Amino acid sequence: MVSATSCFLAPGRKPQLQAGRRAFLRGLVGLVCLRLLASEQLPLVPIGPPQAVRTTNDLIGVHTRLTDEVEEWKIKRTLQLVREMGARWVVEFFPWAYLEPRRARFSWEHSDMVIAHAAAQGLSLIARLGWAPKWARPAQSAPSLLPDESFASFAQFCARFVERYGTTVRHIVVWNEPNLAAEWGFQAPSALRYARLLENTYTAVKAVSPTTCVLGGALAPVPQQLSSPDAACDLKFLRELAAAGGLEHMDAFAIHAYGWREPAADAPAEDKVNFRRAELLRTLLEDYGYQEKPCFITEAGWNDHPRWAKAVSPSERIRQTLRAYALAKAHWPWCQAVAMWAFRFPWRQNSYLDYYAFVTPDFAPRAIYRAVQQYALTGKLEAEGLSALLPADIATAHSAA
Repeated sequence: MVSATSCFLAPGRKPQLQAGRRAFLRGLVGLVCLRLLASEQLPLVPIGPPQAVRTTNDLIGVHTRLTDEVEEWKIKRTLQLVREMGARWVVEFFPWAYLEPRRARFSWEHSDMVIAHAAAQGLSLIARLGWAPKWARPAQSAPSLLPDESFASFAQFCARFVERYGTTVRHIVVWNEPNLAAEWGFQAPSALRYARLLENTYTAVKAVSPTTCVLGGALAPVPQQLSSPDAACDLKFLRELAAAGGLEHMDAFAIHAYGWREPAADAPAEDKVNFRRAELLRTLLEDYGYQEKPCFITEAGWNDHPRWAKAVSPSERIRQTLRAYALAKAHWPWCQAVAMWAFRFPWRQNSYLDYYAFVTPDFAPRAIYRAVQQYALTGKLEAEGLSALLPADIATAHSAA
């Protein structure tokens, strides 16, 4: 009877034995390396040395969409491209539902990653906080629904967020577009309820991080003639928010300033959606005595979809985007940042939304990216001087001020 050992020692079996042993050893070494990486938690994507943004306009910013970006190298590459474009500011959404999926059980891995890479790139990050986890809202409801009894829980989450990131993330936005039912749990927008949410959040955040800048607002631009039970006029909502005491519980005001088909310098009017509608909101703040509160444009921009009714041509989008950045720098001393929507989506949206992007999902810069980069580096706006960009009304108003 031939033993199993003798088979491995037979002359014809020695090459197979040696090859098998080599394969086994390679596999064993690979397994040990993986275990070491896991146990030591070594970074697969290095943060890299600290970088600095080179720009001639410190207001330039973009709204990134890294919320659902999984791969770390893509997060890093996105933020590198933001810096290389010359944008100093980044607005990013950090959903409460993702970070505290179970009560008092936090999952910070993704936010740690995004914030660390943003800081390494020298970017100033504005964190938009919102979206309730399942445990904080009724069953089968949308994450935008935040019942009154969960206001304190959201406030405590915000406090935990700034306690963790307060030295790096110096600005937070409380919720998003509360004048829209879709962003308010498909309930009728309520300035009174939003004022209570601001009070809860402001009090909790300031108790742990007094220097964090709490931004309220981020209202969707809705003229009165387009308002409905599902979309409150932003100007009316702000007046009601002031009456409810909401302006007392914010350090700054966030504004959404989309251009649609109007030029950046188009004069503001209550019945228009245009970039300078931001001035109407600013005037209201000043009328209520809050001149000291700065404003941040946390969403803005033009779309260059070939068939969307509110889009412009790619060249017009470039022209108006540059003019908007320049206009804010020259004539809005109360404005701290202009973050255009949206720098890059993790995957194709297969809709008009793709035509807001500055960079494709596979990191190919679009023409708008190159144009902003050139403007940020040189400060030159096409072939015309800044005075030629703006109509007399804004130039006169600000010179008088």
